[in-house]
This record gives sequence, structure tokens and C-alpha cells, in this order.
Amino acid sequence: LLPHPRPPAKVQAMNADYYRYISYLDMLMGQVIAALEKSPHAKNTIIVFSADSGVARGSHGLIGKQNLYEHSVRVPLIIAGPGIPAGKRTEAMCYLYDLLPTLGALCRVPAPPKSEGNDFSAVLRDPGKPGRTELVFAYKGVQRAITTGEWKLIQYPKVNQTQLFNLHYDPYEKNNLAGKQPARVKEMAALLQKKLAEAGDNKPLRNDDAAKK
Repeated sequence: LLPHPRPPAKVQAMNADYYRYISYLDMLMGQVIAALEKSPHAKNTIIVFSADSGVARGSHGLIGKQNLYEHSVRVPLIIAGPGIPAGKRTEAMCYLYDLLPTLGALCRVPAPPKSEGNDFSAVLRDPGKPGRTELVFAYKGVQRAITTGEWKLIQYPKVNQTQLFNLHYDPYEKNNLAGKQPARVKEMAALLQKKLAEAGDNKPLRNDDAAKK
């Protein structure tokens, strides 16, 4: 971890290391795919590349994953194989656990009855089809967030702080619109509370004790 304020030179060095790591991984993945292409299984194999969630490397003045900004909650997801159009990109939203029923559908294996994942194999065939209508995120008891793809609300219950971002126009989450759009904040906060309750998370989104101070 780096001291506050983050020294620009040290952040640059950290990012240089990061690009070095992913370049090395790219090389190794290339070797795996090259070996697959030489094998008799190339035409009937689905390749999935994903990873753990991202990490802040100086963004928002943060180092690490202890936040719900896009740079720390998004994951890479690339799927290739027979029946999947090449070179296509989709804006459809999903969770990583949606991969279980999706790959099952592609391989004609039924999903477990209690799986909460959604099959998005239709999106792989047609990238224009919709995915999930919203995604919910949480970090311990201190942060909760919801995104609809265009809008994103982040709540900090311990300190009663709210952030609202338009991800289409502000993908790096620099301009907090919470104070300018109270109606949208109210609407998204209600949706967040509903989705959290459905998941069994009933922690309050406000700290009344902090509000009295």
C-alpha cells in the first residue's frame, strides 16, 4: 500500500508492474490456445476467460479492492467457441455465477435446481439481447451499490453518504450527481433495498446515530 497522498511516481511504477503481469499472462494464454488449436478438440471446445474482480491502482486515490467503483467490481469475460459469433461485444450485464447455467445450456447440461444463475446463452448468439436489468454489489457492512447499466448508486451506510453516477457519460465515476437528482436517488435506493432484502441482506442503508451527530 502507498501513503496518502498517493505519490504519482509510485502509482506509475505500480501500474507498470500490473501491465507486466498481464502481458505475461497474455503470452501464457496464447500458448494454451495454440496447443488447443493443434489438438483434435479445437472445434468442439468452448473457451472462457475471466478473473477475479479488479483493483484500484491509484484510481479515486485508492489502492486495493475495498470499494464499489467500476474499476474494482468489473471482471473480464471473454467466451469463444462453436456457435458463438467471433469479434462481438455485448453490453448485457451478468454475474460470474451466471456462467454455470450458461455453459450448461451450451453443453446441453441442465442447471442445478437451486442455482441462482441466469442462462445468458441467447446473448452469446445475439449480443443485442438484454442481460440482467440490474446488478447489486456489497463490501462488508460499509458499502452497498446498484447499477442499471446507465446509472449507478453507491451507499455508504456508516457515514450516510450517497453517490450517483451516469456511467454512459461518466464511466470513471468522477461526477457525483446525488445532490442534483434526488428523485433518481430515491428510486434507486428503494430498488437497492428491495434487491438486498431478496438476497437476505437486511442491513440498514442509513446510520441514524451518525445522522444525529
